Amino acid sequence: MQTRREFLAGAVAGLAVSALNSTAYAKKMDRPLGVQLYTVRSIIEQDLAGTLDAIRKIGYRNVETYVAQYKMSAKDLLTAILNAGLTAPSAHFGYNDFGSRFDYAKELGVECVVCSMIPKTIANSADGYKRAADQYNTWGSQAKAMGLRFGFHNHNVEFQTYDGSTGFEILMQHTDPALVQWQMDCYWVAEAGHDPVAMLRKYGKRLQSLHLKDRKPNVPVSTELGPAAAHFTEVGEGTLDWKTILRLAGEERIPYMFVEQDQTERPPLESLQISYNNLVKFMS
Repeated sequence: MQTRREFLAGAVAGLAVSALNSTAYAKKMDRPLGVQLYTVRSIIEQDLAGTLDAIRKIGYRNVETYVAQYKMSAKDLLTAILNAGLTAPSAHFGYNDFGSRFDYAKELGVECVVCSMIPKTIANSADGYKRAADQYNTWGSQAKAMGLRFGFHNHNVEFQTYDGSTGFEILMQHTDPALVQWQMDCYWVAEAGHDPVAMLRKYGKRLQSLHLKDRKPNVPVSTELGPAAAHFTEVGEGTLDWKTILRLAGEERIPYMFVEQDQTERPPLESLQISYNNLVKFMS
């Protein structure tokens, strides 16, 4: 039976030819592409070094870490990332333990700390979102004092309406732009029935980074999480207007863009290669 390390070695070899072509495109890009490591969670827990090496060989230059990885020390995680020739400018942390993670983030060497999601027990009313906004302001102030930049990541549920405003609108209205930035997940904005292009035009100055993932055609919108909202596909294989999204991101000088695919029908490294190839063509 093929071991996981042997599988990764084969995957790296299989990607090599395509990566050579991708590198030529990458030289034309003014912003390096990254990967949110949640995409490769099914393989990275068993082979951290091999998975990171495969990501770099595709052509990605940086990564964003996710909550399950913090069982290891920040020093060891950073060493593995650097040994693969990657950098880690951003890290996701969970809402319930966010306040205790600033020291870890500093040791990991990231620039941005991102709250991945507000618990449903809080994000279920206008008052709940206002409390979350207050908490975000507090964390934003703490992050700034430590030389970090605080941001929050959206799903589709933030676009549910409470007292005439969406949860997302409440967060944006009640947070200090000097302290709280937004990491826009393009897929979840579209899944909620909104336009990522319009969001970029309206909120571009507050965007810390982007999550790039695409959405299959002819599927229903939803503001509820679950299987009915899972229509993921590789970037460039779906319905989002990537040329405009990437152009506006460049105009706003958004520094970081992370490919993330919550679920893949192909092996995750293969999906990341497809997304990369499509993105470098859009950006060249």
